[in-house]
Amino acid sequence: MRGLGCRRVRSPAGGAGLAFPDWAYKAESSPGSRQIQLWHFILELLQKEEFRHVIAWQQGEYGEFVIKDPDEVARLWGRRKSKPQMNYDKLSRALRYYYNKRILHKTKGKRFTYKFNFSKLIFVNYPMWDMRDGRAQKS
Repeated sequence: MRGLGCRRVRSPAGGAGLAFPDWAYKAESSPGSRQIQLWHFILELLQKEEFRHVIAWQQGEYGEFVIKDPDEVARLWGRRKSKPQMNYDKLSRALRYYYNKRILHKTKGKRFTYKFNFSKLIFVNYPMWDMRDGRAQKS
């Protein structure tokens, strides 16, 4: 098995960053960019300063974020997917799909607040990923 590439993004707390496999990235202008997954779109928004008024990392909780303006996040998601009828009800239904996959979960008692399971995201579909040195194991 050939080595698997990763890309780093800033961590929520501004630390060293998180590594995501190359398959998780699709540039906005790339062909087929409509195929982006919602969890990745949310990470994109969280990384961009211009969307802090809409969605932001929660202080003190690693991987936790709050959707400050649910209607705007839904509108942005609808625009990205070319679905002008997108609303927060539909977007939240899509988010619930990730609960069973353990990609993220709703934070109990906090409205519009979710938490990523980064260990699942970073290594999903890579069961033989070596966490110590970031290389794929030979099977």
